[in-house]
Amino acid sequence: MEKIMTKKTQVVIATLNSKYIHSALAPWCLLAGIRQYCQCTMVSASVIEGTINEPVENVAQRIIDHKPQVLGLCCYIWNITKIHKLIAIIKQALPNTVIAVGGPEVSYNAKAVLSKNIMIDYVLSGEGELPFAQLVDAVNGIGEISQVGGICYRNDSDIVVSPPYVSNYDPPTPYCEDYFKSLNGRITYLEGSRGCPYSCAFCLSGRCGNVRYYDIERTKRELLLLCNSGTQTVKFVDRTFNGNKKRAKELYQFIIDNYGGNIPEGVCIHFEIAGDILDSESLDILSRVPRGAIQLEIGLQSFNPYTLDAINRKTNVDKLTKNIKALVAMGNMHIHIDLIAGLPLEDLQSFENSFNTAYGLQPNMLQLGFLKVLYGSAIGENPPQYGCSYSIIPPYEVTKTAWLTHNDLVLLQNTEDALERLYNSGRFRKTLEYLLTATKEAPFMLFSQFGKYAARQGTVRVSLNDYTAFVYHYFSNKVGIDKAVLRDAMVWDRLSTNASGKLPQVLQIKDDKYRQIKQYLQNGSTTKQGRGVKRGIAILYSKPVAIYVDYISKNPITGEYKVNAVSLEVIE
Repeated sequence: MEKIMTKKTQVVIATLNSKYIHSALAPWCLLAGIRQYCQCTMVSASVIEGTINEPVENVAQRIIDHKPQVLGLCCYIWNITKIHKLIAIIKQALPNTVIAVGGPEVSYNAKAVLSKNIMIDYVLSGEGELPFAQLVDAVNGIGEISQVGGICYRNDSDIVVSPPYVSNYDPPTPYCEDYFKSLNGRITYLEGSRGCPYSCAFCLSGRCGNVRYYDIERTKRELLLLCNSGTQTVKFVDRTFNGNKKRAKELYQFIIDNYGGNIPEGVCIHFEIAGDILDSESLDILSRVPRGAIQLEIGLQSFNPYTLDAINRKTNVDKLTKNIKALVAMGNMHIHIDLIAGLPLEDLQSFENSFNTAYGLQPNMLQLGFLKVLYGSAIGENPPQYGCSYSIIPPYEVTKTAWLTHNDLVLLQNTEDALERLYNSGRFRKTLEYLLTATKEAPFMLFSQFGKYAARQGTVRVSLNDYTAFVYHYFSNKVGIDKAVLRDAMVWDRLSTNASGKLPQVLQIKDDKYRQIKQYLQNGSTTKQGRGVKRGIAILYSKPVAIYVDYISKNPITGEYKVNAVSLEVIE
């Protein structure tokens, strides 16, 4: 290969995040690898982050301005389409730039990637810190391309494919000065381990070799750095954070001991855990976590035991259910649980049962996701074996299964939209409590039928006020619904979650008592509105009550402001 000889080899590592609020971790890991492992001393490397929502030409120009001799791109299902466009623009402007791609989206289909896109020079499969540094060295004539870990490349008419590279060492820390300068308050990510103790058929994490835990003192140091970076959220990327119970408990306790001191109050630390392996000691420690300091995400996937067995998901469902109930009852942490639609052996009735069971646990968030058939996953390697058909366009979402028709999945997509807007948004909690009680409908039936109705009305770019009108008009005509009670529940929800203090038109009722109530509150020693404090006031009609909300601080778990009630009889 022709050597690139310059005073300094310019290297750019870039990626496209799904949203601006997310920061990238992988490019900074590669940068750390270059700084630690490169034998060539004449290298200048930098990181460029963009998003899939900005014009790809803008990101390309920022890269082109650096005139890199080597460009590394981190690829995922959410950005791969834009990455290919990015490559085309850059290769046209800088035809001699060596382009290497890596990440989960290309690690397990490297031969296809190199066959389809001749502008890509190399695919790095697996971990990248050392291999990318080796590649930069090889470009500079130090070492051979063929000796780079996980390297995949063209050799005349052949394509050489190496197995994914897995290290047996702790990689260098990615948290350099430039990283912190780039954050600007965005969500940060922390890696305390690699690999996963499970081997779920839909996932890649279990294919990264045995779980390797980094030195716990390093993890503590990095956690403190990130918590003091100006971010509001630090997310551990460990796939099963509590796979090592002793280590997990030590880190929970570390957060408790430092929260409000070395860890600023208001920062939330997110873990993905296996709920069924929580022991009594873990639950006891978690019960003492300061409110809002920790968020737990628990992947249920399904409550169907045959489905769990088919995807090689080992779960003690009874213990999982018991532990989630205990976590939710604590009320000090945001509890997020996941279901996946499109898994084998799960038909619509089975999924409905899983949904109703999960909803009954009353987590703060219930995420309904759809199976993505990933390259390298067991399902991805043999979709027919799992009864699965999927889109060939990223993110490779399931289109039908042997148990779910296309129409079933459309119904579930509408259900997911309603679930996000009504439940996960936190904006209709009291309303939902009333609706489920009054209609006596099971949760899945309520969300699926309303989701179908809302889809017909049109939910693309719909405003919150218009969506609120959808909710009122649909449910106010349901059997068992008292319109006044429904309206009052929706008023309560709106004032407690929306700091504008204003009601949408569908909930407004003109009433001469409003001014009288406002004056009464202002004259009271305990109800007087504070200077500079915004207040929302409304009258309820299902009972003689006025409510008011002062928008000072909200519950860090539910996102709700405190609602105060005053009897109209007292006012009159």
